Amino acid sequence: MRRATTSGRGSAILRLPRAAAFAGLAVTFAVVMLGATMPTPMYALYQHELGFSATVQTVIFAVYAVGVLAALLVTGRWSDQLGRRPMLLAGVALSLASSLVFLVAGPVWVLLVGRLLSGFSAGIFAGAATAAVIEAAPESWRERGAAVATVANIGGLGLGAALAGVAVEYLPAPLHLSFAVHAVAVALCGLLVLGAPETVTDLPARPVLRPQRPEVPPAVRAVFGVAATAGVAGFAVLGLFTALSPRIVSELIGNPSHAVAGAMSLLLLGASVLAQLAVRTAPTGRILHLGCVLLAAGAALVAVSVARGSMVELVVGAVVAGVGQGMTFSKGLAAVNARVAAHQRAGTTSSYFVVLYVAISLPVVGLGAASQAWGLRTAGIVFCVAVAVLALLALAALLVLDRRDARSPG
Repeated sequence: MRRATTSGRGSAILRLPRAAAFAGLAVTFAVVMLGATMPTPMYALYQHELGFSATVQTVIFAVYAVGVLAALLVTGRWSDQLGRRPMLLAGVALSLASSLVFLVAGPVWVLLVGRLLSGFSAGIFAGAATAAVIEAAPESWRERGAAVATVANIGGLGLGAALAGVAVEYLPAPLHLSFAVHAVAVALCGLLVLGAPETVTDLPARPVLRPQRPEVPPAVRAVFGVAATAGVAGFAVLGLFTALSPRIVSELIGNPSHAVAGAMSLLLLGASVLAQLAVRTAPTGRILHLGCVLLAAGAALVAVSVARGSMVELVVGAVVAGVGQGMTFSKGLAAVNARVAAHQRAGTTSSYFVVLYVAISLPVVGLGAASQAWGLRTAGIVFCVAVAVLALLALAALLVLDRRDARSPG
């Protein structure tokens, strides 16, 4: 039995036209994701005020990934059962709560709570907001709905660190002002969600709220392993820039500007989203190969930057690695989905994201611990070399799979 919805209508208080609702949902997506990376250029200030170690700094960052994973696995299908709007409002509320926690942040455990709430919010939005933006797109934008969702998602993540870096560098009380402004913006975005139509037209009368069970069917394990290996390399670089680029810029390159440190994440993520948009219709295999090469080259450039204390190599490395990350992420998922049955796609996709969000967190925590033992320069070089080797191993495995597929009949 199904229950009717008020699809095409907003709340009784605010009802937005379809085009305005589409734009409002995209803006809300970006604003929520923006909050996820705002703390990046602020870690040094928190570390100075609270006196925690580099390892604790990376743990604070990694807790975000735990929240994202938990939300993806537990609530991944809930918007199909409850509707997009209720889940988006829950994500907005969690994002608002995260900013309010950071607004009054004191001890380390408060920062951990704030990051966890931010992860929950981002995890909910990753699925529900992507679907809502695509479904709310006007007819003239129907083919571009997925691209808009991608730009809102990744673009918001990149802008968060960049805007927060500018605030830390040039505005008073940045640890409070940034999160106060974000809290107000998120609250206003909640009104946009209320005014947007519910895009799920046929909801079950009795919702079944089950966690999403990760799975990797035997027929796709070889491709999954290769795609995940490339994805791990890409997300490890992403973790490096979103967690530790401020330390690299200030300690190794000698540039004290928080704005420059925040811009590093924007460079990487901006290159990633542009690459994903550029290769949407390109052949999957060829782009995966190229992505692995660019990832290895980008990681090597970052290693040179860390070794020499050079900003030029860091900037170029961020762009090159970002392009490689975008290619390997999007086409890796496409390669897996092309070989898995429709009824197993959701579970396989969940497994893919589990691997990637582990890759964005655990290696960076290890890097933080290694930097205390060996120093940031040595640990950073080892980390980047390991990422480059991993990307090249993924490329070698891809070539082996290509030869195997070429020899197989049919």
